[in-house]
Amino acid sequence: MDLASLVGIAGGFFLVAIIGIFATGGTPLDFLDIASVFITIGGTAMAGLTSIPLRRYLSIPRIFSKIIFSPTKKSNEVILTLVSFSEKARREGLLALEDDLDELDDDFLRKGLQLVVDGTDPELVKTILYADTDAMEGRHESGIKVFDDFGTFAPAFGMIGTLIGLILALKAGIEDREALVRNVAVALITTYYGALLANVFFIPTANKLRDRHNDEVLLREIMINGILAIQSGDNPRIVKDRLVSFLPPGVRQEIAEEVGEKK
Repeated sequence: MDLASLVGIAGGFFLVAIIGIFATGGTPLDFLDIASVFITIGGTAMAGLTSIPLRRYLSIPRIFSKIIFSPTKKSNEVILTLVSFSEKARREGLLALEDDLDELDDDFLRKGLQLVVDGTDPELVKTILYADTDAMEGRHESGIKVFDDFGTFAPAFGMIGTLIGLILALKAGIEDREALVRNVAVALITTYYGALLANVFFIPTANKLRDRHNDEVLLREIMINGILAIQSGDNPRIVKDRLVSFLPPGVRQEIAEEVGEKK
């Protein structure tokens, strides 16, 4: 579970929408306005429903859950696994790897090694694995786009609410002070709702999903290179050096220490 994301979102709303308001002498109830909710939150929800397929719209909670509950695989653990498979393949042959495939918890890695064990042509292995990765990237990008779009819609509907409030305030005129104050409040609160939703929830969520996506693409690249190196019978040391080249220097040193070497 990614506690940082939960703390960031909950803390953002708490500090801005509660502590910040109390610190200025107001209360959260001062910022509760039903008209603003309908304009900003309702408008954002309906724009999202119009812009994306219903199936993807209904999957928004599942997409969001990926930043909280999706397990993050460590690249160094994957590299060490690939190096150990490389060592076994060099000692006992590729067919010996089949006994260990069921122990792998990553479907993509297991699929790639199974193709190697089955004697699939290296170019075909590469084509299949990259096609799988491209499909994954497409799914991720569509999910990220949902939150990017909502991050654009929310402030826009906040501004629409501002225009509605200002127009009604001007129509009411200075004589009807009650209507003037009410409409000016709508004008400002809708902007507040849109900015708050976009900057505390939608945009940060899209950024975290994008970061997770980049990590997973990098991990897939490491797996593909490791699988192809195993298939070609490369020396385990070469396999390790080839794979750690994808990682920052600090992580490379950790892997070197774990396999009992110092670079």
